[in-house]
Amino acid sequence: MSQPVDSAVSAVRTYIEQHSAAFLDDLTEWLRIPSVSARPDHAPDVRRSADWLAAALTATGFPSAEVWPTPGAPAVYAEWPSADPGAPTVLVYGHHDVQPAAREDGWHSEPFEPVVRDNRLYARGAADDKGQVFFHTLGVRAHLATTGRTAPAVHLKLLIEGEEESGSPHFRALVERHADRLAADVVIVSDTGMWSEDTPTVCTGMRGLAECEIRLHGPDQDIHSGSFGGAVPNPATVVARLVAALHDENARVAVPGFYDGVVELTDRERELFAELPFDEREWLRAASSHATGGEVGYSTLERVWARPTAEVNGIGGGYQGPGSKTVIPSSAMVKLSFRLVAGQEPGHVEKAVRDWAAGQIPDGIRCEIAFSPATRPCLTPLDHPVLKSVVRAMGRAFGTPVRFTREGGSGPAADLQDVLGAPVLFLGISVPSDGWHAPDEKIELNLLRKGAEAAAHLWDDLAEHWRRVP
Repeated sequence: MSQPVDSAVSAVRTYIEQHSAAFLDDLTEWLRIPSVSARPDHAPDVRRSADWLAAALTATGFPSAEVWPTPGAPAVYAEWPSADPGAPTVLVYGHHDVQPAAREDGWHSEPFEPVVRDNRLYARGAADDKGQVFFHTLGVRAHLATTGRTAPAVHLKLLIEGEEESGSPHFRALVERHADRLAADVVIVSDTGMWSEDTPTVCTGMRGLAECEIRLHGPDQDIHSGSFGGAVPNPATVVARLVAALHDENARVAVPGFYDGVVELTDRERELFAELPFDEREWLRAASSHATGGEVGYSTLERVWARPTAEVNGIGGGYQGPGSKTVIPSSAMVKLSFRLVAGQEPGHVEKAVRDWAAGQIPDGIRCEIAFSPATRPCLTPLDHPVLKSVVRAMGRAFGTPVRFTREGGSGPAADLQDVLGAPVLFLGISVPSDGWHAPDEKIELNLLRKGAEAAAHLWDDLAEHWRRVP
């Protein structure tokens, strides 16, 4: 007979509190490894971080824990089968590499010498993402200890990447190469956060990303604007017109076909976003901006979470030094990025942008467009059974209603959804004040324990409410 909910919650919480000191000691040891994937001189440290994690997962009880090499930094894979053959298979994603950090950047302590101040753990990677990866080790131990199981209620797999902070250049190929072993019914991403410490939330989606650089070439060299101006096309003028044509008067992207397939926000989703305690003035301060803007008819949160965008990330051409130099430049360029939402296909967007740009270019200007590899968007419907399990697990850990957010940025999680054909869910406990990528990155220790609690509850809930037919 299963325990009453309050007893199960109490048992998990007690176990985690009793073992949190040892857990913190282990996490601190891992955080001391400067696994900076963007720095070639730290490649041995990234490898050492992977080896450390594989050993820690073995010590946790995972029967299989391996370091998977890539042409760049290694990933870690671990697997712990359930005793129940019909249990769902869950793949947890995170990353063990971190952003560069140095004391002179503005840290109040050494970034790779973790310290605890005011119940907060300060170190590079504390929140992004080692802390949020590692709470799963404490969570699965609590799950086993409080249920009497010798194996998790679900078939549990972990894939912990080593290149996320470098753009995940080899991640999709890694997933494709190991697709059979990574096969799962659901992916849980623990590289995300909550609205605030007092408002626990679950993220339901992440935007995709397509990026391009457009180069325009006119005269074979810079030429005198007095001798030739007004009689030949100017690449700098053309690039300015191209940018001006990117949006209409309502700040909608004016590229024909750009919105094809977009999954629109439901009325319920808009209501849920509106329930969040959003302070626009505080948000503007965080954005270092003086006004909001964007697509007409949508709130600020809707614009950054659930609407596709086109942004100018860089523009240049011609003389830009001191004083004047009256030339018609031989070339100009613009860098564009497009955030994509569910229903948009990156390949379709790329073709639409190429066709649109070609129609804007006059005779005498040669146009080159180069797209970077795209990231697909992902979205979980509010009525998905796994999302309901995540919400219940978070609610049991926090003892308060759980609300919903989306993520305006992009990440490699969509590759897992795309290759494995599994829905992507998010379980994270970091808060905005944790300072990802900034000096004095930290994690709230009470939230770290809550993350472990939520993970402990999640495996039981999934096994109970989302069983596969054998």
